[in-house]
Amino acid sequence: MSWSVAADVVAAVCFLLGAFLALVAAIGILRFPEILARMHSGTKPQVIGLIFMLVGLGTQLRDLAATGLLVLIVLFQLVTSPVATHMMARATFRAGQARTDLLAADELSPALHDDEGPRGAP
Repeated sequence: MSWSVAADVVAAVCFLLGAFLALVAAIGILRFPEILARMHSGTKPQVIGLIFMLVGLGTQLRDLAATGLLVLIVLFQLVTSPVATHMMARATFRAGQARTDLLAADELSPALHDDEGPRGAP
């Protein structure tokens, strides 16, 4: 087996794993009962699926400049997606849209009740 065929097989496996994780994220968004779980299922598998897709694309393209750009995209996703999801979850919790009866631990409620100042968006 030559290097080209091996790289194509690795790329195909990465594409399939990425597509599977995107499917898992979509099913999780549809099936989970509340907003915080939906945000978790939309973030974690989706980012990992995107990483698999970009690794497959980099393996398929075999170009150093394109691979460098794909690495930058992965790093940007790893930095921005968890922060954005955290901020949305915090705003959802503050607005009273989260079901606190389903939480295993609620560490944010005491902090919200201690601070009676203006909070931004409802």
